[in-house]
Order: sequence, then structure tokens, then C-alpha cells
Amino acid sequence: MFSQKTLFLLTLPSLLSATDTTASKSRTVNASLNAALKAAATNFDRNALLSQDTDWYYDFDLHPNFPSTTGAVITADAATFPVLTGAGISIALLKLAPCGMLPPHLHPRATNLVTAITGNTTSWMIGENGVRTRKVDLVPYRLTVFPQGSLHVMQNNDCEPALLISALNSDDSGTLNILPSLWSIPQDIIQAGFGDDSIDTAGLGKDIPQVGTGAIIGSDECMKRCAVHTNKE
Repeated sequence: MFSQKTLFLLTLPSLLSATDTTASKSRTVNASLNAALKAAATNFDRNALLSQDTDWYYDFDLHPNFPSTTGAVITADAATFPVLTGAGISIALLKLAPCGMLPPHLHPRATNLVTAITGNTTSWMIGENGVRTRKVDLVPYRLTVFPQGSLHVMQNNDCEPALLISALNSDDSGTLNILPSLWSIPQDIIQAGFGDDSIDTAGLGKDIPQVGTGAIIGSDECMKRCAVHTNKE
């Protein structure tokens, strides 16, 4: 069982790849349609705005991140699938490469239900200060819940890809990756948070991965066991 500090430190080495604190490009594909759907007076008027059959389905496999070798989080929500505007729900396809992981993150506006379809993925969730870290082995057809705002992380333990489905009770759930966010504040504040002003925070944080596809390669133990190699090697 991991304490909150231990979980943070254990996941840190596998997260080191390249910090990016710049603003991300908006994911919204049709802002004017989102605005019109929010302003529609009736459901009839909403349907008039969504007049094509293609407005009513979303192809996950056409997303540019779908073939990523590190895996990807591909989300159908109001930003990418406007029909969900105001629906209060979104769905994400979680593709994890062998030893792939979703780094520590949270969703500020949604509770998250994750169901494993294939693979053997372990998740850890921390709800708030003082509560026990919850570990769940996500074997096929097992579901777990990450309450709104809870910190969570997951890793595919297998040497084959894993597939999971993520449902969120918001069409604009948001995602906050913890480490890139932490390293965007002044370094002396980070040192104070660790209780050690001698820590080389610049060196420690220089390789934290960008948000990228949402997935990265995980622990060194899994990589060695599965003979997974990265472009850093």
C-alpha cells in the first residue's frame, strides 16, 4: 500500500521526459456550433442545428493520436463532439501501450468511471488528505470510480496493449496533470513543499513529459520485464 508521498515519488522517475508550461491549443472543433446549441430555445431547435447524420457519431479511430505507440486518451466531449454540448457526459477511449500509463492527474469538473476491456491495468486513487490510497487492479470488465477532483494514476502491467473506457459526468470535465502543473510555479516554492531547499528542482523537473497524447510509458520495472525501449535509450 502506498502513502500519498510514496506514490508521488514512485511515479516521478517514469514521468521524467519534458516539461511544458505553455498554454495548450483549444480542442474545440466548432465553437460557434457549441454556442448555438447552448442558446437553442428548444430540443427541436437543437436538432435543426445537428441536421446531418455525421453530427451524431464519433469515430475514435480517426483521431490523429489513435495510432500513437505510447497510447492515448481520446475523448468525445462537447469540444470534439458538439452534440454532447449540455448533455452532461463524455466518453474517452484509453489506449495504453505495453507498460503504458496515465500520469497523476485529476478532473476538476467530473467524476470518472473507468472500465477495463482488455489488459491488466493497476490504478491508484487519492481522494483527499488523510484518506487511504485506493489501489484497484483493472482486469477485463472490472470498473472503478475516481470521484470528482481525486488524484489518480494508472499503469498497464502487461507486455501487450490495454484498452479501457472512461465515462465522465460532464461534457467539459477538464484534466489537470499534476507534475507539469507543479513545476510551473517558482522553484523555491517547490523546494519548500518538499521540505528541502537543496533539491535541484530544475534538474528534477526538466524531463517531465508534456501532456501530449495523455499517455506515457511507465515504470522502469515494467519496461525491463517487457523489453520496452523508448527513444531516450
